[in-house]
Order: sequence, then structure tokens, then C-alpha cells
Amino acid sequence: MKRIATLMLVMVFALVGTMAAKPQRISPQENARQSKKDIKKHQKMLNKANKKQAKAMRKAAKAQRKQTQKANRQNKHR
Repeated sequence: MKRIATLMLVMVFALVGTMAAKPQRISPQENARQSKKDIKKHQKMLNKANKKQAKAMRKAAKAQRKQTQKANRQNKHR
């Protein structure tokens, strides 16, 4: 049991050690690449939100048309 715990502890320290080895500063090229990636991700999110909003507007307009047609039919039969 102690061997397993020791092995797990060594693995955790090894993982933490590799994470700490990552350089702190990024190059201008890397920064530009990340910026482009973030812009693309944000644009994709906006497009998705716009599509969802447009779909909701179409659905609301359709419901409004149906309601108007139903009201017109009821008024016609009176």
C-alpha cells in the first residue's frame, strides 16, 4: 500500500515539475497566433449567438402570424 502511495506521489511531483518548466514569456509570434485564435473563437461564438437569435425571432414572428390568422378567423365567423 505504501508503494502505491509513494508511486502516486512521485508521479504527481513529476507532473508538477513539467508544468513549472514551461517558459514564462511568450514570443511576439506566439502572442499574435494566440490573439488570432482568440479572435476567431470569439467571432465563431458571436456568429452562433446571432444565428440563435435570428432563429428565435423567426419563431416569434411565425407564432405572431399564426395568432393573427386565428384571431382573423374568429372575427370572420362572428
